[in-house]
Amino acid sequence: MRRLASVAVALLLLAVPTAATADEQDAWTALANGNHVALVRHGNAPPGYGGDPPGFKLDDCATQRNMDETGRAQARAVGEAFRQHGVPVDKILSSPYCRCLETARLMALGPVESVLVVASSDRSPERLAALKQMIVDWRGPGTLVLVTHALTVQALVGILPGQAETVVVRPKPGDQPGIDVVGKIPTPR
Repeated sequence: MRRLASVAVALLLLAVPTAATADEQDAWTALANGNHVALVRHGNAPPGYGGDPPGFKLDDCATQRNMDETGRAQARAVGEAFRQHGVPVDKILSSPYCRCLETARLMALGPVESVLVVASSDRSPERLAALKQMIVDWRGPGTLVLVTHALTVQALVGILPGQAETVVVRPKPGDQPGIDVVGKIPTPR
């Protein structure tokens, strides 16, 4: 009987939502205050980290790795979380890959602009430098949302986000141009 009660308590604890971490709280506060940049990884796009099929074309979604229904639900949930936290979105830029554009549109935070530099990685150093400069130059007043890829975020700040996770950054204060990480927001459930 005690064992059954222990199992029941354990299951109840798993069902209770956990409080946001300090890192996540800092990230939401920063976004709500404006003048920050949200690096949002696109929603779930099977088969995962495999990249796009050989011969894919940016202007043909049928040739790319695209989101599934889980990814679409994640994208809508990210947008809803931004609204619930009162994030003032000034601009939304997306990688031109279909999974990023679809994520940005399903977030429903405003008009989406497709920009190639938002798809940068360490394999495209000139574009990555342009993307870093875009972030360093951001002054709001609201939030700049960049819907992108895990490898882009990793090349920028050294964090490999999961599907539909958000990394919040800001330009470094002072004379040295750079980017500071404020926090990470996990995939909404």
